Amino acid sequence: MSAWLPVLVHTPAHASMGPVLTYRHRELLPAGTLVRVPLGARETLGVVWDASDEDASGEIDPGKVRDISEVLDTVLPLAGAWQQLVRFAARYYQRSAGEVALAALPPQLRELSSLQLERKALRLQKTLAKPAPETKHGPSKNGGSTDGINEVSGAAQAQAASKALSAEQTEVLAQIEAQSGPFLLFGATGSGKTEVYLQAVEQLLAREPQAQALVMVPEINLTPQLEARFVERFAPQWGPQAVVSLHSGMTPAQRLSAWLAAHQGGARIVLGTRMAVFASMPGLRLIVVDEEHDPSYKSGEGARYSARDLAVYRGRLEGAKVVLGSATPSLESWFHSRPASEGGRYLRLHMPSRIGAAGRSLPLVRRVDMTHQPRNAVVSPPLLEAIKERIARGEQCLVFLNRRGYAPVLHCSDCGWKSACGHCSAFRVFHKSDRTLRCHHCGHSERVPRTCPGCGNPDILTLGRGTEQIEELLATLLADVRRPGTQTADQPDGEPVRIGRIDADTTRLKGALQSQLAAVHAGEVDVLVGTQMIAKGHDFRRITLVAAINPDSALFSSDFRAPERLFSLLLQAAGRAGRDAELGAHSEVWVQTFQPAHPVYAALKNYDYSSFAHSQLQEREQAGMPPFSYQALVRADARSQEAAQAFLNTARKRASSDMGQWSGWARVLEQVMLYPAVPMAMQRVANVERAQMLVESPSRNALQSFLAAWQEVLHASRSDPACKGLIRWAIDVDPLAI
Repeated sequence: MSAWLPVLVHTPAHASMGPVLTYRHRELLPAGTLVRVPLGARETLGVVWDASDEDASGEIDPGKVRDISEVLDTVLPLAGAWQQLVRFAARYYQRSAGEVALAALPPQLRELSSLQLERKALRLQKTLAKPAPETKHGPSKNGGSTDGINEVSGAAQAQAASKALSAEQTEVLAQIEAQSGPFLLFGATGSGKTEVYLQAVEQLLAREPQAQALVMVPEINLTPQLEARFVERFAPQWGPQAVVSLHSGMTPAQRLSAWLAAHQGGARIVLGTRMAVFASMPGLRLIVVDEEHDPSYKSGEGARYSARDLAVYRGRLEGAKVVLGSATPSLESWFHSRPASEGGRYLRLHMPSRIGAAGRSLPLVRRVDMTHQPRNAVVSPPLLEAIKERIARGEQCLVFLNRRGYAPVLHCSDCGWKSACGHCSAFRVFHKSDRTLRCHHCGHSERVPRTCPGCGNPDILTLGRGTEQIEELLATLLADVRRPGTQTADQPDGEPVRIGRIDADTTRLKGALQSQLAAVHAGEVDVLVGTQMIAKGHDFRRITLVAAINPDSALFSSDFRAPERLFSLLLQAAGRAGRDAELGAHSEVWVQTFQPAHPVYAALKNYDYSSFAHSQLQEREQAGMPPFSYQALVRADARSQEAAQAFLNTARKRASSDMGQWSGWARVLEQVMLYPAVPMAMQRVANVERAQMLVESPSRNALQSFLAAWQEVLHASRSDPACKGLIRWAIDVDPLAI
């Protein structure tokens, strides 16, 4: 006797059918079982779902019910809590549950047969069954703000060293142990937050050996160094497979192995980027979100979910403790961590002191008023002298500019031609290393013209500066400086200064970032130039000077979150200086600005995040901005700007005319504000015109109810003649950029 089973599949976006379809099988299968099913002319991966799910399709035609092609019974069914997480994410972020679920699973599950998966699972079980090797283990020192590895053998010594905590770390761990959370760990850069994470996981595994912990970082390039720390700490006792990583930079085979290790419960600790929030972990008891403020936790495509917010929801769903850590928390998290008597939902934990020499002070912040410096100076004379002093002492400097390439624009002073991209409403960036003009939005690239395409003028000039140009400029300015202690017979004056650059251009090849970071840690680089890739998370021991070259542009952005992002980025960059206790006393942060009195820089000078957050929250409350209101953006892509805006405005009009007639909806619509459609800041990308519409409400429930019901109106609006040329549309709930 056969059974009909509801199966969750990834149906096409905006399809008329739901994501839960009915299939036939010879026997009942438990919810969460992975299967392969036919969908149209192709075969796809599916998940046996709860029959009562609201996404299930309506009427069933028995003649059209098809058989399940294959049951992947070698993989344990996905837990009910995981299914509930997917349901919530799909409902809240207004996407199909099938899209969310299938995107969260390893791609190889769609390709390997049940027999192949069985062989892979058996190999994995044998690996997990191997005893922990007797490895040489390098414990962290002084509460864990160092990444250095010492040749000390044995897990016992590592465990003993890990107990050397500061009073602040001890108090924080006691709070995490005693309270239920969620917790906001507000700790200064270099205060030892990573050691708190390590200790929290260590205490969890000592209490519950079968438990699992999820530790999230915002970017792939931060995963290897964190993984090294966790492997160093836990591999001697729990084995090499106790710690696995999950991120998009892994090969499909690596990602499947890591996912299976977590799903089967063999991996005790999963480290990953935002995608790891959906990792199947049956024993999950602790979730850590490091650098919780980072916008990388918000997905920018597909289901535009916030991994940080889903981590908090998942912790509540599965009874796991959640720790959000940052030196510059997001204003939303800061607001939620206010006292419980004022409505706060998180418990704020504070670690204001750096680890080492009696809680050494943070670097001194110097603001350089560029209006008093030589005209057109890129590196001010005082900053240049400070860099030379550091080099003479054998220390390192970090020069930060959040713009890659040589110059953002090429232009002709005779006819006004500029290096605009023909496919986007943006300029192509000049890259001197390969003499190309590249669009950083659509990827279009071509050689730099020998003469102006507009008038033939051979003297084409650059506008603005990128990291390539800063690297070249510093090499010129420091040409007469020599590295101390490098005199040889061939070079009696010593070796020239070594300048390194780390940005998206220099780290494209696999392993390039790791090799460049290793060179910095080994002292082979005197001055490091880079973008935000190097401004956060890295533990550079010998950097004593950090310089921000041109941060002013963010001060005048139309985005209300721009001051928050600038303050966070600068403070994170400042945190790279003075991390070694012996060198921290004279570490400095230099900010070159034309607005030295701006409140952002005043707060940065005093490292006064609390006052900065208070003033920003006051402004947002007065303006009715998040977290005092709730927002969603509807974005439309079309062949013409007129079609994109017509679609959005049509849906806006129908919301009031059609939905206003629905019973009981007048009160909901009174709480929702729909603004007129406008072009996006980047209006055209790859010959696709883009427009957006802001939806706002003081009530989260009202906004969610409206968006769910509005989907039907949006679908119907596509057929309007004025919307001809519409390509796609998407809803972004809780957007980070407007």
